[in-house]
Amino acid sequence: MKIHHPLILVLTAIFLVSCSSSPKVTRVDSETQTDLSGYWNDSDLRIVCTTLINDCLDAPRVASFERQNNRLPVIIVGAFRNDSDEHIDTSLITRRMETAILNSGRAEFVASSDERSGIRDERQQQQVWADEESAKALANETGADFMLMGSVKTIVDRAGNTATRTYYVYADLIDIETNRKIWVGENNEIKKIIKTPSVKF
Repeated sequence: MKIHHPLILVLTAIFLVSCSSSPKVTRVDSETQTDLSGYWNDSDLRIVCTTLINDCLDAPRVASFERQNNRLPVIIVGAFRNDSDEHIDTSLITRRMETAILNSGRAEFVASSDERSGIRDERQQQQVWADEESAKALANETGADFMLMGSVKTIVDRAGNTATRTYYVYADLIDIETNRKIWVGENNEIKKIIKTPSVKF
């Protein structure tokens, strides 16, 4: 059967379109800095959290806690508010802060309020179902000395097809017993210039 050239061209075009629509995936190291949209991303999260936690634990009042009390401070991470103009999953900030604190070896860390609820349920169940030797005692939790809280804000400056986005991440370490702020941190290292292409008709 003779196939006409136009039919071959149509089939070839369909094949090329289907191939070009397939996503191209490239694996990169998790520490690689990537900026595709100009919005908050994993590189920003890593830089900000690491810097703030180092500054926090180096603060004189925090560093002197161990000398005065003969033990490491116990910290819990509270809420970080998103006061920016974009969607930012602040639970990732909280988790990264927790990791940085715990891995520093310079402070102890206790479970969050959500985590404690499940742990308390388990402990209560042990009072009934576990043997006496292995059941964990009630009302024997370690209380946190300080709570770390904060917020994320953005300043956007725009002219034509060029915009700058500056991120301000604030963190406060608060004495839970007295409500005194013993450290206040700010990170504004993340500043991006974003140029969008002009549309030509």
